[in-house]
Amino acid sequence: MSAENYGESVKNLLEASGVEVFDEVLVETSDGVRLKGVLMPRPEVGDPEVLVLKLENGYNIGIHVDRVSSIKSVGRREPAPLVELTLPRGVEKLPKVYFIGTGGTIASRIDYKTGAVYPFFSAEEIYSMVPELEEIAYIRAETLFSIFSEDMTPRHWQKLAERVAEVYRKEAPRGIVVAHGTDTMHYSAAALGFALRSAPGPVVFVGAQRSSDRPSSDSAFNVIGAVVAAIEAPFAESVIAMHGSVSDDVILVHRGVKARKMHTSRRDAFMSINALPLAEVELPSRRFRLLASKYRARRDEVEVKPRFSEKVALLKYYPGMDPSHLEWVIENGYRGVVLEGTGLGHVGSRLHGAVRRAVKEGLIVVMASQCIWGRINMNVYRTGVELLRAGVIPAGDMTPETAYVKLSWVLGQTDDVEEAVKLFEENLSGEYEERSEYRVYPGARWWA
Repeated sequence: MSAENYGESVKNLLEASGVEVFDEVLVETSDGVRLKGVLMPRPEVGDPEVLVLKLENGYNIGIHVDRVSSIKSVGRREPAPLVELTLPRGVEKLPKVYFIGTGGTIASRIDYKTGAVYPFFSAEEIYSMVPELEEIAYIRAETLFSIFSEDMTPRHWQKLAERVAEVYRKEAPRGIVVAHGTDTMHYSAAALGFALRSAPGPVVFVGAQRSSDRPSSDSAFNVIGAVVAAIEAPFAESVIAMHGSVSDDVILVHRGVKARKMHTSRRDAFMSINALPLAEVELPSRRFRLLASKYRARRDEVEVKPRFSEKVALLKYYPGMDPSHLEWVIENGYRGVVLEGTGLGHVGSRLHGAVRRAVKEGLIVVMASQCIWGRINMNVYRTGVELLRAGVIPAGDMTPETAYVKLSWVLGQTDDVEEAVKLFEENLSGEYEERSEYRVYPGARWWA
């Protein structure tokens, strides 16, 4: 295997030393440290002038080429084929679940001998990664995108919604599981929550906080929980299925329009905001339990409205924020903006003129709160009242992310401002709660 992704200095060193990727090597550094390990392929991100070495204890380390005084090959560790591409026998008799891959940590596989990371997303590879699925579901799979979740756009949401509808019409699965990177998974789950108006089953987003080469990986249990939810759920909603605690005891199923990623790295990173999860899957029993009494039920027909507007902005207010930020949005042809304001829904008075201008020029201006819990109430303080009079639309108890996605979807349905405002104010997918309650799922550990 070539030294692709390594920098020129590394390539020159390897060529001069007769070393190739996957060789077992002895490395001596300029400060006298001696290391033995396997020279690994270079990932696409990071410093290209750093050699990646897998030590005999299984850990990877990086050594900058400037520190390497010598490197020599002492053997070869050929990467073995990862999986035998065959479906398990008899799975065709189980409920069908269709997987759609979009990228992210969960859509990768580690070769434990070499440490190399490989993309995977065929049904055969999913079974090989999570053999428990042989007892649960008949898996079909495809890769729709292979991107980092931060590269998701409204155009990707549209394509995903269209493909989900097509799969339900042509494949007739019991449910659909979407593998997705966790960083923007709540945006995409909210998008499908608005775009998919009715369906025969749910769309279950699943991801992984920790890759499968780590002992604490959450990949397998998250996938099991997602598949169980796809089969057992009575609802046909867009949801997120992820760990509900730091232990492998429960997977929580969050409504996509109410979910938020709350931690950068913990396995129980996702939470339903101002609402309880829709359901849970107990582990290891795989028992599905419904937690909500209201949900969109499964229907035979598929209805999708997949269009989103890319001319919507989400602006976080901060003390001293200059009105030019909002004015840039106005002057560059945006049709809507969500202001992530303080407390009950405020921004500094120096922005009020820009807000009035935005509304006058036909933009829909929505106010959401920076606070995690509670709802917007712009009738309490004069600042809020003035913004209401200027034409700002309160987002209720929606998260700023959901308000942004909803406004993008609404403006994808109509060009008429009055009609768009009425549509935004409707409770379309359970994004509003009738009452604001500080509710925390009792199984949650770190946020309780």
